[in-house]
Amino acid sequence: MSLPAHSICVFCGSRPGARPAYMQAAHDTGAMLARNGWQLVYGAGDVGLMGEVARTAQAEGGRTFGVIPEHLFPREVGKRDLSTFVVTETMHERKKVMFMNCDAIVMLPGGAGSLDEFFEVLTWRQIGLHTKPILLLDTEGYWNPLLALIGHMVDEAFAAPSLRDFVTPVADVAALETALKTAFA
Repeated sequence: MSLPAHSICVFCGSRPGARPAYMQAAHDTGAMLARNGWQLVYGAGDVGLMGEVARTAQAEGGRTFGVIPEHLFPREVGKRDLSTFVVTETMHERKKVMFMNCDAIVMLPGGAGSLDEFFEVLTWRQIGLHTKPILLLDTEGYWNPLLALIGHMVDEAFAAPSLRDFVTPVADVAALETALKTAFA
């Protein structure tokens, strides 16, 4: 198998969420990554949205690069049948390995862990440690409160207006695909 043209880090929930649209978006994202020859970089779990993205990418012939800390292996059902499988000691090390092995970051719906991942890469972007695209797949408006919070931080002068520019919301997987193609052009 040849090396992927690009690697996309997908941060998302280890749960399926309350709406079927979230799992559908995860499925469609996995298929879209494989279709474009882009490698999925993700948290190596086989549960929730992250499991759906990975299983679909694999089923469609895509490459998968999973990173999981030892302590989450049982909870997230570590998926060993990936193209690349890395076990780390800590959550921070997991995020670093995922980030270092990607060209762009995509956020699907998720919980506190996904927000932790998001704010770390956003902070790294804010302080000039990278220029990788950060895209929010805003399935059924899931990320609207987060986008409002970022706007509030800027409006209240706790962040520069450029913070808004570091995050690109997209409404659906078709718009996500277009945004990634534009970023890689």
